[in-house]
Amino acid sequence: MSAVVDKPPARPPSRWAAPPRPVWEEKPRATGLAGKGLVLALACLGILFPLWIVVVTSLSSRRAIDEAGGLVMVPHDLTFVAYRELLSGGQVTRATVISVLVTLVGTAFSMTVSVLCAYGLSRTTSVGHRWLLMTLLATMFFSAGLIPTYLLVQSLGLTDSYLALILPSAISVFNILVLRGFFMGISQELTDSARIDGAGDFRILWQIVMPLSRAVLAVITLFYAVGYWSAWFNASLYLNDQDMMPLQNVMIQLVQKQEAPVGLGQAIKTGELSGLAVQMAVMVMALLPVAVLSPFVQRHFRKGMLTGAVKG
Repeated sequence: MSAVVDKPPARPPSRWAAPPRPVWEEKPRATGLAGKGLVLALACLGILFPLWIVVVTSLSSRRAIDEAGGLVMVPHDLTFVAYRELLSGGQVTRATVISVLVTLVGTAFSMTVSVLCAYGLSRTTSVGHRWLLMTLLATMFFSAGLIPTYLLVQSLGLTDSYLALILPSAISVFNILVLRGFFMGISQELTDSARIDGAGDFRILWQIVMPLSRAVLAVITLFYAVGYWSAWFNASLYLNDQDMMPLQNVMIQLVQKQEAPVGLGQAIKTGELSGLAVQMAVMVMALLPVAVLSPFVQRHFRKGMLTGAVKG
C-alpha cells in the first residue's frame, strides 16, 4: 500500500513580488511592429509627397505644367529657369538677403539677451530675482494688445525700419524659462570652485555654463532662427516700403494675392515662365534653410528640451 504524500500548500504571493508589467511595456509582436512601420511610412508619405510635388513643379517648364493641368507629380522636362530668374537680382533676391540678415542679427540678439537673463534668473541669490521672474511669467498670460504695441513702435520711430522686424518679438519668455531650468541643473560645485579661483559671473557663464549647455542652446537658437525666418506679420504691420519686405511677405504677395515679383511680370506674361512654377520656387526657397539646418540640431533637440523643461 503506497503512502499518500500530501502536497505542500501553495505559498501566498509575496507582497514584495514585482507587479505584472503593463501591456505597453511588453515586447511588441511582429504584427505590432509591422503596424507601427506602416503608420510611420504613411505619415512620412503624407509629409514628403506634397513637398515632392512643390519641388517638381518648381523645376518644371511651362509646357510640362500645361500638360499636367497644374501641379506636376511625375518629373519631366525639368529646368531651373524659375530659380535663375528669381535670383537674378530682382525683388526676390533682395527679399532673401533681407530675411537672411534679419534672421542672423535677430537670432544673435535674442540669444544674447535670453542667455544673460536666464543665467541671472538661475542664480537665486541675485537681486530682484523673484520679482523679475514673476514679471516675466505675467507677460506670458497678459499682453497689452496689438494697438498699444503698434503705438509704442511708432513712438520710438521704428516704423519703416528693420529694427521693427527684430525688437517687438526679440524675447520669448518660454525660451528663457527653458534656459533657466537647464542652467539650474548644472552642478553648483563647478561654479563655486570657479568663483573661489577668482572667476567672475561672465567668465563662469562663458567658460563653464555655456559649454555644458550646447544641447539646449542649439535648440533655442533653432527656435529663434525659425521664428525670424518665418515671420511676416511685423513686416506687414510696420513696413510700408515694398523694397524692404522680407521673403515671407513676397511669398504671400505671390501666392495669395497673385502679384508677380518685380522683374518677373513681363516674363510670365510673355509665356517664358509659368506663374505656378514661380510660386512653387519661392516656397522652396522659403523652406530650404529650415530643412537644411534642422538635421544638424536634431540630435540635441530631445536632450535640450527635456532637460531644460524638467530640471529646476
